[in-house]
Amino acid sequence: MRKVGILIAVLLALGAWTAPGQAVDYRLFESALNVDGTVSTPAAQLSFDSGTGLGSLSFSVTGVGAHYVALFVDHDIDEAVNTFFNESGAVSGAPGAGLSWEIDEPGYVFGNIYTNFQAGTLDNTIFDGVSDKIDDVAMALGWNFILADGETAAITFTLGTAAPGGFSLAQIDLDSPAAIYFTTGLEIRGGEVPVPEPATTLLLMGSGLGWLALLRKRMKR
Repeated sequence: MRKVGILIAVLLALGAWTAPGQAVDYRLFESALNVDGTVSTPAAQLSFDSGTGLGSLSFSVTGVGAHYVALFVDHDIDEAVNTFFNESGAVSGAPGAGLSWEIDEPGYVFGNIYTNFQAGTLDNTIFDGVSDKIDDVAMALGWNFILADGETAAITFTLGTAAPGGFSLAQIDLDSPAAIYFTTGLEIRGGEVPVPEPATTLLLMGSGLGWLALLRKRMKR
């Protein structure tokens, strides 16, 4: 297990490495999007390859109140060469406010990641706390946020083969070696422009009238 931990650390430090001429087969076996409790398959986007499961998916959410948006992905790395259950997971950095995550077996044997994804209760663990376990790996990231009147949330989920820096999840094939890195971003845009309070408006008007009166007196003199 200590050797596994060392290998994971090296891969995270260097990014996904592949020997010259060795092609890695990345396949997206399953994915799902949860928007406020409604789970669906993400719609196709030009910046995302639905075959490899690599690229970026972008979504926008509106509506006053609390919201939850999460993405679940189940990739296979070099499955035809070395199976799909020789993988491990790792996390790098610290998640931002409102961001939850999970790495686990997809749920076909023992994992609870998909159940947690559906319920909006990702538990911020790798294999329920057994971080050096080796098995089939799935990953999920989810945002909890609140929108005010006129605001829009712009959310991006990105999956790539190079270590991105900052907070990220990683699915690592221990026999390739190769990895998929999972990151996300949230930006809240718009909102109402503040309107001065009535008392402030009256004060500004009163100051203007005072200056006009003073100007008239000076003109008369």
